[in-house]
Amino acid sequence: MVEVTRRPVPKCPIRPGDACSLCMPGVSGPQDCGLVYLVMSDPDLRERLHLLRLAAA
Repeated sequence: MVEVTRRPVPKCPIRPGDACSLCMPGVSGPQDCGLVYLVMSDPDLRERLHLLRLAAA
């Protein structure tokens, strides 16, 4: 019997509910995405993202 293992699909922190689609060239996931870095390092954008996540839940 062959065991099939699946790799976990990283979620995009900017688009709640969506998988990371590697939309930025040269990235391997959310951990090195420039867009994620910009949003998470800006207090206003981070707060707006938080509010969007609350509204989506």
